[in-house]
Amino acid sequence: MDAMTYARPSKFSSVFLVPCGLAAMMAASGCSDDAEGDGDGAQTETGTASDSGGTEVSADETGTGEQSTGPTGGSSDDGQSTGEPVGVECINDQFVNGASPGPDYSEFGLTIGSHCQGTNHQDITDIERVVFVGDSVTVGTPPTGPTGFYRSIVADELATMFGLEPPEDIWQQVDILGGTSSVQQSGDFASCAVWGARNDDLLGQLDDCFATEDFDQRTLVVMTMGGNDVSSIAQDAIDGVPINTLFEDLETMVAHHEEAMDWMVGDPGTFPNGIFVVNANVYEYTDYTLDVLSCPSAGLAGFDANPKTPDVLLGSLNLINEEYARISEQTGTDMVFMFESFCGHGFHADDPNNVCYRGPGSANWFDFTCIHPTPVGHGALAQSFIDVIAE
Repeated sequence: MDAMTYARPSKFSSVFLVPCGLAAMMAASGCSDDAEGDGDGAQTETGTASDSGGTEVSADETGTGEQSTGPTGGSSDDGQSTGEPVGVECINDQFVNGASPGPDYSEFGLTIGSHCQGTNHQDITDIERVVFVGDSVTVGTPPTGPTGFYRSIVADELATMFGLEPPEDIWQQVDILGGTSSVQQSGDFASCAVWGARNDDLLGQLDDCFATEDFDQRTLVVMTMGGNDVSSIAQDAIDGVPINTLFEDLETMVAHHEEAMDWMVGDPGTFPNGIFVVNANVYEYTDYTLDVLSCPSAGLAGFDANPKTPDVLLGSLNLINEEYARISEQTGTDMVFMFESFCGHGFHADDPNNVCYRGPGSANWFDFTCIHPTPVGHGALAQSFIDVIAE
């Protein structure tokens, strides 16, 4: 397989990164990095990680270092930022107007898949059961039909890929009153995702989806989660909630995500025959403008005004997705680049001056609810998950 490996500094503090990173963005001042991080990301033999090889990008203790491929720009000889774009080349190349405005993954030891749809940390094989958890993006929402939901498309593909018993049609459908799949379990597939779910719901969903007899099955967990947390933080910012409170909420949502990952892969004895996890990072519908009113139905999504400090919220989103990347690296799980794939397919898709502009004719992948994918968006997301799982 053709993959690219990015190294990260050995010193990293996830707790300090969030407030310091936002403060640096707001005040254009740097932050020290004093805490020791656990940077090896080693995994056990349960099947949660693999050695996928690739091209190494070295980084020294300051997080600078030489970059042999992938990222562009970087640091001067004295270790200070040059202000040039730094990121993953295959992501940057997707945008007409320059580098991706989103998360900077160059400080992390991510192995990027040759498809550039996400990471490639796991060799996902011999799956016996597939579990979907998460929010309404995973459950699926009208007006997209049940067969068009990304989980339905992915389930059909995985049934063929791994020789699994496919779910019945009723599993693909939605219980509108409950905001869940019409049935939780069908064939070798389960779905415990719920409309409106946030990261603090993940542990409960996982507990619901696993009975005692399920832990011996070699399992793949697929999920989207975090969008409702980010939406809540954005709404609070618009309403004038103090920034320190926003910091705390951001750290809390990341901590809940990390707790769920630890539940799945932290103890090799929990799933003795192996577990694999593929989750998406968090997208947004404004094409990195935070013009939340660009969606004609913004009120349905809970927005009645644009934020006064969009840069703060965009920085928050970047940091959340960088933390998702850190957790993916350290746990040996995989992350789909949903933010990057959908940037330029939002409600500013036709703006040639937008930082996420992809060229003439780029389609909007968000439906009238503002926050959910269209059938084309679901199809694109499904393909991203399939690419990451297959490679």
